[in-house]
Amino acid sequence: METWTREQWEMALKESPVAAFYLYTPMCGTCAVASKMMEVITVMRPGIPIGKADLNYVQNIAIDYEVESVPCLLIQKDGVLTHKIYAFQSVPYLLEEID
Repeated sequence: METWTREQWEMALKESPVAAFYLYTPMCGTCAVASKMMEVITVMRPGIPIGKADLNYVQNIAIDYEVESVPCLLIQKDGVLTHKIYAFQSVPYLLEEID
């Protein structure tokens, strides 16, 4: 999974029918588990652009998208934010939300 800037996320919003942006912080234990799940997702859905970012470095995204906690997965479909997921229940659950 590639580390994205805000500009890369915005480009994915415009260019791809589905894209996801995984937000985390390095000191978050739950984020460590979520990161492993996201690595599996990127392998299972190679055609979907999925990026990640340390929320400490993209704070304006937290403000603009009203991110309440980490981990957070932003999913867009056709340029519109459709899901903001905080509870990474399982890989099948995340795949269902992305698909």
